[in-house]
Amino acid sequence: MPACAPLFTKHHKTPWGNGINYDGDASTAVREFVIQNALYWIKEFRLDGLRLDAVHAIKDDSPEHLLHELARRVREASGARHVHLIVENEDNDSDLLRRDEQGRIRRFTAQWNDDVHHVLHIAATGEIFGYYKDYADDGDKVGRALAEGFVFQGEHMPYRGASRGKSSVDLPPTAFISFIQNHDQIGNRAVGDRMTTYRPLEPIKAVSAVYLLSPQIPMLFMGEEWGAREPFPYFCDFDDELNEKVRIGRRKELSRLPGFDDDDLMDPTAQSTLEAAKLDWRGLHNAAAARMLVFYKSLLNLRHRRIVPLLKGAPGGSGRFRREGNVIAVEWMLAKGANLHLQANLSNEPGKITPLSGVEQIFTLGSAASRTLAPWSVISSISVAHS
Repeated sequence: MPACAPLFTKHHKTPWGNGINYDGDASTAVREFVIQNALYWIKEFRLDGLRLDAVHAIKDDSPEHLLHELARRVREASGARHVHLIVENEDNDSDLLRRDEQGRIRRFTAQWNDDVHHVLHIAATGEIFGYYKDYADDGDKVGRALAEGFVFQGEHMPYRGASRGKSSVDLPPTAFISFIQNHDQIGNRAVGDRMTTYRPLEPIKAVSAVYLLSPQIPMLFMGEEWGAREPFPYFCDFDDELNEKVRIGRRKELSRLPGFDDDDLMDPTAQSTLEAAKLDWRGLHNAAAARMLVFYKSLLNLRHRRIVPLLKGAPGGSGRFRREGNVIAVEWMLAKGANLHLQANLSNEPGKITPLSGVEQIFTLGSAASRTLAPWSVISSISVAHS
């Protein structure tokens, strides 16, 4: 296709080669092709929304960036109908998520919050290799990710060798999608293994409760809700030449993560790798899976009844946190004069807590006694301001 149309430009580079031509000669048709594709799904199929992958790799020096134009035109075309526009953005560019003076979405609804994943993954597993190292040894990062969204809001990130992110403290919690598993974070492990295969149940249940009962929007990965143990290795299928480039490229791109220099690294283009990634639905029938499923259903039901009604109209800048030894305490000011409180001990040692007054405790995992929160314990509470 590049021989027939000006699709690519040497002016911009991406991890996959030359950038798409969004701002060079004859770029108008390229931009329009992409935007019309988005509009087609929204108008013709009436989808509820779109998720845009790796938007940090969309390079555009036009007066109106492609992402801004796409969001504007989708919202103009959808009128009063609510449409979700979700981004994956390693740059943590909070400008894409800004609300107007009335709190209404201007461009994009929310972003996948890798920072929440990273801090909770470290808490549950203790792993600090690769990019995890930049999130380690600092309990404040857990609180900041839950209360403010991004951990890196312009600070230097050693793994990147550069600053990362913009301030997100003034965004509402619903501008972030939180998770503890997804296809990238599992698929970018050398063997695609899930934490359920190498960590005990207590830390997994604790971080699950933390993110499912936070006001950020939770995203579950396939089988997570019953503790599936099947791996999810990266897989693909191209022609022989491109397959070989993928094999080499994966080793190079992820060389700073463990296992990618092994001789027996899984071949992403092999049929066996695809088969390994498929869920075994028979796993639902074992007792441990059934108990985990009940646990997840109870959390989601509680969220639906008590937290979701308080999210519409939740203001920006509503979260604050503090650390009390091993315990992370987070408070969010939500709608209807309500505050949501979280106290979590994501460690192997007991931690001291300050009892909260005037709150209704809606969930407890583990135990709390004599101002002490046991290891891997979580308390969620709600308070309502009285006029």
